[in-house]
Amino acid sequence: MKKSVLTRYRVLAYVTGVLLVLLTLGMVAKYLLDVDGAADFTKVVSIAHGWLYVVYLVLAFDLGSKAKWPFGKLVWVLIAGTIPTAAFFVERKVTREMEPLLVDEAAPVRA
Repeated sequence: MKKSVLTRYRVLAYVTGVLLVLLTLGMVAKYLLDVDGAADFTKVVSIAHGWLYVVYLVLAFDLGSKAKWPFGKLVWVLIAGTIPTAAFFVERKVTREMEPLLVDEAAPVRA
């Protein structure tokens, strides 16, 4: 498997995880602390997280299908983007498992 497949997944896992943590903090500020402006913040972050989570799903599914993961593991990786901080732990575990299976992309051949 190419390294670029894992790299794309890792980037979106981090982005999705950060946005989900920000969304969680925004919801706490909005509903528990009654912070002014928290509603606007959560609106923007929730939209960004929603769209980027769809991209995360596609990239995680691509990685899982190329790695031939069992269905349960694939579902766990897909759901990790919806549980605050889970994406960070799952991404690290997936990276450790996949690194030995990576193939460097071929270098260009000079004529």
